[in-house]
Amino acid sequence: MKKIRTSCIIDDDPIFIYGTKRIMKEVNFCDEVLVYQNGQQALDGLSSILDADENFPSVIFLDLNMPIMNGWEFLEELTKITHPKIEHLIIYIISSSIDPRDLERVKDYEIVHNYILKPVTPKDLSTVMEVLHDY
Repeated sequence: MKKIRTSCIIDDDPIFIYGTKRIMKEVNFCDEVLVYQNGQQALDGLSSILDADENFPSVIFLDLNMPIMNGWEFLEELTKITHPKIEHLIIYIISSSIDPRDLERVKDYEIVHNYILKPVTPKDLSTVMEVLHDY
């Protein structure tokens, strides 16, 4: 299976980030991982990547509960940006909660492909790679 060029984790939990990056390396998931601590930092970073026409991530793993700007607010802002690279972006919500309201709300966003329960496993990443491969 073809490795992803760039992926992105938006999460404020350093232990989760460390573990996920390790598993990504283990399954040869991607060449580069961008990490942002909250939605605002991610919006700023991703906007400058678009402006500079650099490697935009093909997949984002997005936490919902973060300080400054949470995952829902990030999605709201991101969907306002019109750019061809965003049209091909796939977002996975990663969360430790299976709040039925969150699962329902995810359906409001076409850009959100699925919901992954923390922690992310090698099997989760393999599934993501298959989805991106077919995309």
